[in-house]
Amino acid sequence: MGAEQLKEFKRLQKENERLRRAVSDLTLDKLIVSEAARENF
Repeated sequence: MGAEQLKEFKRLQKENERLRRAVSDLTLDKLIVSEAARENF
């Protein structure tokens, strides 16, 4: 693997981690909203 490929790989790993965190946060938000809606109806 060349230096440029390694650099791109590391960048993609960081982006993947950021996106995983975003999905996790949104999933938690959705669960909280669903639970709140269930309690109100």
